[in-house]
Amino acid sequence: MNQEIINEIKNQDYASITQTIEKFLSDKIEKNHVKGVILGLSGGIDSAVLAYLCKRQIKEKTMALIMPDTSMTPKSETDDALKMISLTGIEYKLIDIKPIVNEYSMYLEPNDWAKGNLRARIRTNILYYYANSKNYLVLGSSDKSEYLMGYFTKHGDGASDITPIISLYKLQVREIAKYLGVPENVILKKSSPHLWKDHVAEEELGATYEEIDSILYCLFEKRKTIDETAELTQIEKSIVEKIYQLNINSEHKRLPPQKPNRD
Repeated sequence: MNQEIINEIKNQDYASITQTIEKFLSDKIEKNHVKGVILGLSGGIDSAVLAYLCKRQIKEKTMALIMPDTSMTPKSETDDALKMISLTGIEYKLIDIKPIVNEYSMYLEPNDWAKGNLRARIRTNILYYYANSKNYLVLGSSDKSEYLMGYFTKHGDGASDITPIISLYKLQVREIAKYLGVPENVILKKSSPHLWKDHVAEEELGATYEEIDSILYCLFEKRKTIDETAELTQIEKSIVEKIYQLNINSEHKRLPPQKPNRD
């Protein structure tokens, strides 16, 4: 792997990026005539960065929902989320979605993969319930790496009103987390949506985020071909092709609902 590419991705002005996002959040609250913002806080790095960004300027206008499924969400994740609440002072609610998932399961045929995505959609429903109730905007926690690969649940964690960190690759999210003071254990832990037991993002994707971001950065920022990307990143061509194909296959997730042409 080419360390120079990784360094190029990481070396950004995170103070300036933070100021831009803070202004974006304040402007959106004002322009949409809402009282604040709401986010799902999982204990992972992306939602942690959102919480820490919000607490700097709009702490009194921010609410976090912690929504584990206690039948499979590791307790350590909920503990980390609660720790970040204590560190940021953001208003929060803790809601166990296990009974809701179980209620759905009484009427649906078994499918662990589909149930995992159902968990994400249940959480989004709850976020929008409180957003409606309190006149808040829902914050999306997708970063650029996940967005480009379609690594999110359509109408689940991919659904939001505004997406403050969607221009940052995962490696950049880790760096801005350091700048913001997110706890080190949250920064270093393996990313996971926790949609099923022992769910680890890099294992499901078949590549590390160092590899993923290097590939995406060369394909989309440097406009390199697959062969050029493999050569420049020093990553196996098969992995480059896989990440590229994830982008192609997930295009429908990034587009509005499609309709036939009437030419």
